[in-house]
Amino acid sequence: MTPSWRKPFGMFMILALILVWVVIVASFSGWVGRWHPLVQALFYVVTGLVWIAPLKPLLAWMETGRWR
Repeated sequence: MTPSWRKPFGMFMILALILVWVVIVASFSGWVGRWHPLVQALFYVVTGLVWIAPLKPLLAWMETGRWR
């Protein structure tokens, strides 16, 4: 069996997704920093979990070559 290029490329895409998401969320830090600390915590918990949603199809593609 020959190794698939999808897994290394998929790992790169996961790292790129995390990097882009961190930059987007961090760009809101000045604005979010003015909020009440509990609202800030909720914001960061939600944004800390939202980036996981695109991983399921990406991981499926890495394993099978199909997006579904």
